[in-house]
Amino acid sequence: MLACGCPENYPEDWSGKDIDLGGQYIHRQPIPTPLHMPVAFEVYLQRQQRSLFDLEVHERWPGFALVETGIWRGKITRLLEDEQVPPSHLVSYLPNAYMVRALLHRGNVSTIRPSLRQLQQGLLDSGYMPKTLYLCHLTCPRCSTQRGGDKIMLLRHWQESPVLTKRLSKQKTNNTATNQ
Repeated sequence: MLACGCPENYPEDWSGKDIDLGGQYIHRQPIPTPLHMPVAFEVYLQRQQRSLFDLEVHERWPGFALVETGIWRGKITRLLEDEQVPPSHLVSYLPNAYMVRALLHRGNVSTIRPSLRQLQQGLLDSGYMPKTLYLCHLTCPRCSTQRGGDKIMLLRHWQESPVLTKRLSKQKTNNTATNQ
């Protein structure tokens, strides 16, 4: 992890791919997010880092934090190494077959809308129902100029949707019938 708290290494090869995080140990830190805006974000990141140190667990990618926001409460999730993890109410594991689609956004949060639409549309076109959205800030304002600009990894949890798949297959058959 860099001195500013940003991840030095992160899974760059994930962009544009579906990744199965099922069975992965995680550390979840609750955070207040009134109207989806994290409050004292850096303080909660440091608190989580101290908790990881106290538990003597290691992150898979140090500093790579998945941020999930809600109307009042959110969570900061970190992926842990597959090792013996001591019991803690903040440590759990993701259910098996926890699929996410990743997209690397080059820019800050104010320019994220087209990337979110692209990610969302790609999932719907594949017949997958989008669920939880995670933002992973890979650079901060202090280190972005040295590291090639602002970067945010978007991860969208998805589940297969038989209804959506059926609807898409109907559309394809209707489109092929009208094209003939």
